[in-house]
Amino acid sequence: MASLHIEHPITDLNTWFSAYTAFGDARRNAGVLKETVRRPDDEPHYIVVDLEFDTNEHAHAFLEFLRTNIWSSPATSPALDGTPNAKVLNTINL
Repeated sequence: MASLHIEHPITDLNTWFSAYTAFGDARRNAGVLKETVRRPDDEPHYIVVDLEFDTNEHAHAFLEFLRTNIWSSPATSPALDGTPNAKVLNTINL
C-alpha cells in the first residue's frame, strides 16, 4: 500500500474544494482507493491530502499527473497558493 501525501496553502476553501471535486474521476481512474482531506485547526488556508493506492507505481504516476496537468496551470488549480509539497509514502509494518 502506498500513500500520496500532499500539503499546500490555499487562497479559499470553497474554490479549492470545487477544483478538487472536479477531478474525482481522475483520482478514481488513477487507482485512488481512499482519500482523506484535512485542514489544520490554526491554518484555515492550508490543506493536507492523503490518497491511498495499491502500488507505488500508481502513486508516482498520479503525482506526475498532478505536477504536469493540474498544478502547472492556475486554470486547473485556482485556489493553489504556492508550491505543493508532495511525497509518496509507504506503510511500514512493525
